[in-house]
Formats: sequence, C-alpha cells, structure tokens
Amino acid sequence: MNLFALLCLAVTAAVKRPNIVVILADDLGYSDIGSFGGEIATPNLDRLAAGGVRFTQFYNGARCCPTRAALLTGRYAHQAGVGHMVDESTQMTALRAKLNSSGYTNAINDRSVTMAEALRTGGYRTMTVGKWHVGYNRPHWPIDRGFDRSFSLIGGAMNYFGEGAKIVEGETAVKLPDDFYSTEAFAKRASDYINEEARAPFFLYLAFNAPHWPLHARPDDIARYRGKYKDGWDVLRQRRHARQLDLGLLDKRWPMTPRDPASPAWDTLTDAEKDEWDLRMATYAAMVDSLDRGVGQVLAALRDTGTEENTLVIFLSDNGGCAEKIDRGKAGAAMGARDSYTSYRLPWANASNTPFRLYKHWVHEGGISTPFIASWPAGIKKKDVLVHEPSHLVDVMATALDLAGVRYPRRHAGHAVEPAEGRSLRPLLQGARKAPVRALYWEHEGNRAVREGKWKLVARHRGDWELYDLDADRTELTDLASKNPAQVKALTAKYDAWARRVGARPWPGE
Repeated sequence: MNLFALLCLAVTAAVKRPNIVVILADDLGYSDIGSFGGEIATPNLDRLAAGGVRFTQFYNGARCCPTRAALLTGRYAHQAGVGHMVDESTQMTALRAKLNSSGYTNAINDRSVTMAEALRTGGYRTMTVGKWHVGYNRPHWPIDRGFDRSFSLIGGAMNYFGEGAKIVEGETAVKLPDDFYSTEAFAKRASDYINEEARAPFFLYLAFNAPHWPLHARPDDIARYRGKYKDGWDVLRQRRHARQLDLGLLDKRWPMTPRDPASPAWDTLTDAEKDEWDLRMATYAAMVDSLDRGVGQVLAALRDTGTEENTLVIFLSDNGGCAEKIDRGKAGAAMGARDSYTSYRLPWANASNTPFRLYKHWVHEGGISTPFIASWPAGIKKKDVLVHEPSHLVDVMATALDLAGVRYPRRHAGHAVEPAEGRSLRPLLQGARKAPVRALYWEHEGNRAVREGKWKLVARHRGDWELYDLDADRTELTDLASKNPAQVKALTAKYDAWARRVGARPWPGE
C-alpha cells in the first residue's frame, strides 16, 4: 500500500466509514417509480425512499455516456473526455475530429480519477456490475479504472437475453447461459459480490441496462401489466401528476406541460393501435418491475451480511425517458421476446417524464431530471425526507469521498489529476435544506443549459436561448428571455466561460 493510502487510513481509522452502493438505471423517467409518482410496482425502491431522502431537483447528464463519466469522476463529462458517446464508428470518429476538443474522446481520460480509483486508495474494495459504456477497449475497462471486481457489459444497448452481448468478468469474456436475462444476472452478481466482499468497507457500482430499449421482459412480468395502460398516456400523465403533487415532489404553481405535439391524442387511435401501445408500456413497466426486484435482491444481501445499517445506497437514472423510435427485430417476433427489438417511443416517454417536457438528449427538465434516492440507516436519522436543493451527478463522488474519509488525489498512476467539480451532499443528507447557490452546466449535441439559483438558461441545438424562473415555473412553460435581457447576457457569459474551460464546442450540423 502506498504512503497516501496509509495516511488516508490513519486519518479515518477512528471513523466508522460506510459502505457505498450506487445503483444507476438506464433511460428511466422522472415519474416511473412509485415514490416519484408512478404506478409501476417498485416496493423496494419505495422502501428505500421511505427510509431515507429523495432529491426532487437532482440532475443527470442527459445521456448515458456523459452521465456515467460525470458520475464516476465527479467532473463534468467533457472534463473527463466523454462529452458525447463513446463509439468507434467511422461517423463518430469523423465527428470527434470535427469537434477537435479533448472534451470528446472515446473513454474517460487519465486526467480524471474514478470513484473506484480514489476509494481504493482508502482501503475500499471496489466492485462494478452492469453497463460500463465509458471505454470499449483496454486500458479503459473497469479493471483498468480502479475496480477490483467487475461483471460488465462493456458497450451500450444490448439484447437482454444475451444475444451478441459482450460481457466480461475482470478481463475475461463470459459465456452466457441459455436462461440469461440481464437485469436478473446483474442483480445476482452484485449480490454475490456483496456476500463475498462484506468485510467492510466496500464500494459497489451497479449499472442496470433496464429499462433502456430494446423492450425485453419475461412473459409473466409483461402479463401482470397487460391492459393497465388502456386508458392511454393522457390519463397516465394526469394520474402521475396528481400523485406527485400529493407526495410533495412538485410545487402546485407548476402546471403539467401539454402533451407533446408529436404524440396523438389517445382517443384518436383505433382499438388495435391502443392494444399495441398498451403492450409497449406493459413491457416497459415489466422491465422496471424486474429492476426493482433486482434492487430488492441487493438490499437482501446487505441485510444478510449485516452491512445494511452502515451502507449508503444511492439510486438514480442516467437521463430522462427516451423518445427514440427503434424497431429492428425479426419480422413477426412477439414484443418483449428474444427476437424482438423495439422501443416504447415518444408518447410513453412523455408520460415517463411527467410533468416535464422533452427527453433524453435534450437538457430541458425532461431530459436531465432524475429520481434520486439516498438511504443510509446509520447516517440519515430523519426518514422520508424531501430535499428540493438543486444537485448534480458531480456531487456523488464528492459525497462518497467525504463519507469515506478519503482525499481526492492530486496524482494517480504516475500523472497529475485535475480537480473534481462536485460538493458533498452530506449536509443535505443529514438535515440541511439549503446550500450555497452555484451554477450548474450542460452541453449535449448542441443542447445546452446553465442553472444558477432559480434561473435556468436553456437552448436546443441551433435554437435561441430560453430563460425560465424555475422557482415559479419548473415545467419551463413561460420563456422570460425577452423580458430579462440582462439575466440572459449574464448567464450566457457564464455558460461560454464554462464551455471554454471544459472543452465543450458548438455542435456541427443542422
């Protein structure tokens, strides 16, 4: 063990440091789980929420790769080198060349240190299970970036039943069994790791690929939800919004956004169309249900090993619901089956992101707002608490290191490491309700935003800046840009300075 690690251990020897479990869902909308307004059965996540803290204004990075890079490094995605997707296609290689910035590369860079690398210097055992998607090739796999143990889908979207999936354990490719289903397999392996590594402290990063497309679920799970969505997306949005208000997640001053203009009114559909749309959402719900059962399996492993009391469990999603229209399965394949390959599409994504507008890819609230739950029985004394303070992915690493008593390193693996950006959420977890105002930033595919206090400046690619007072209008319905040119100018200057600092570039193309 190096000198830095020994010093860290000496400083924290007298402190009972928590185990840390970070669970990331993929393409889960803000309102999908029960404790954030949804009707899908998520009893395990809901129990976590009831025993801990829910952040109502927690932000992700709008898309999978940038979110994972920011979460793992505590730095904005561009600073970590993953301002866009890690992808080796000719098209993406040409795009990165055109952007000509170190903010858009094919893996987390060496100027950043991962949460696993930092926590390992403090004596933590580090484990990851599930979707990686921040580096396809060595030396950018989990085993290269601080994880002692890993069972990882190296790439992005996958067939849940394992067809063509590249999963590695450590550095060895895994042969998948015939009955493989990714959500179940990831939950089991995560539970196994806890059982095997329960000599605290440990850090587990569990990144489910659910409920990202393709829509794949066990038939019995789909059957439980079949017919539950025959009332349609308009009614579903209204029901979820009402429950969110009852739960205190939303301010009553914020009206729900209108149905997306690209989504038809439910009552204009034929009975056959309604049946197919019901099946899409039933399959999606089944995938979320399965994810929740997987979370329950992990929580059971914590209880069985006696580590539940002193384990911080964090749950969040990598972006808002996904409006992409995907349909490339085999002709005639039943939706949800191994040979199918489709998505639930814009109308249901609009419902997932209730009450907000827009989706994954965009940086309006529907694209970047995530359900966020933190549970730590030994450290969070007040239960079932709502925190409305704006917070961000970059804060997770700062929180982990703070609670672990580990200093953020200045050097790692023989080279300098650049500073992290986040701040510890410990005060908010332990009773504080306010934090100093700061600016938070986003850029993805030319969609860009800055939030400072109540003000949010946001634009779509090639679009004009829009200005919203999120205290009064978090659903972004009243653009105040023309009435507040000085505020627009001030926040634009801050965004431009941030973009220069982190390497965010104007996005090419129309």
